Amino acid sequence: MGRGRVQLRQIENKISRQVTFSKRRTGLLKKAHEISVLCDAEVALIVFSNKGKLFEYSTDSSMERILDRYEQQSNAERQLVPTGSESQGNWSLECPKLMSTIEALQRNLRHFLGEELDPLSLRDLQLLEQQIDTSLKRIRTRKNQLMHESISELQKRERALQNQNNMLAKKIQLKENEKTQTEHAQCEQQNLSQNSSSFIQPPPATIEFPSLTIGGSFQAIEGANKEAETQPQPSTNTVIPPWMLRHVNR
Repeated sequence: MGRGRVQLRQIENKISRQVTFSKRRTGLLKKAHEISVLCDAEVALIVFSNKGKLFEYSTDSSMERILDRYEQQSNAERQLVPTGSESQGNWSLECPKLMSTIEALQRNLRHFLGEELDPLSLRDLQLLEQQIDTSLKRIRTRKNQLMHESISELQKRERALQNQNNMLAKKIQLKENEKTQTEHAQCEQQNLSQNSSSFIQPPPATIEFPSLTIGGSFQAIEGANKEAETQPQPSTNTVIPPWMLRHVNR
């Protein structure tokens, strides 16, 4: 047979009532824990027995925190949802207040802009001047603060650019030093090659002496005389021995 439907009425037998209370209390606490874990909800459960014994359950947050939240929420709902007559009366009272506040704010704005100053008294003008001076001081303070912040930011950028410039200058200097060393090494190598080639002596030049033919033919002697005449005479005076002249004239 299936489980029958329990009639909801007070159990007369005290023992059965206590057993049923214990079972239902355990099931209720279990269900509260399950809904808090499965649905990520904050649950607070308070149960008093017929003898006045307290049984409670709350999630990870404390019971006091949940109760405070409940009171705040209930108070906010009661304030937002008043009765019909009270809401109409409140709105009828709030509307003139809001209108007067808007007019006062607009009038103060015109006064700050320098308009409609004729109806103001000396005391009102002094108060307005003090308010404007206070506002100007706040504006100047804020402006100086922004200027100092911008100056410090520019100084940081300047230092960063200076450091970057110094690094680039060092790299350029290193490259120039490497180039100078390379050129110096090439020059030294060329000088060494030139010095090594200068140590090699050139081959001796052959000196051709004029052939002196004695008793040769007249044509050869005449041709030699003509070549001697066409060639430029040296500036030095050469003395030919007489015996050689006799042979030449023959």
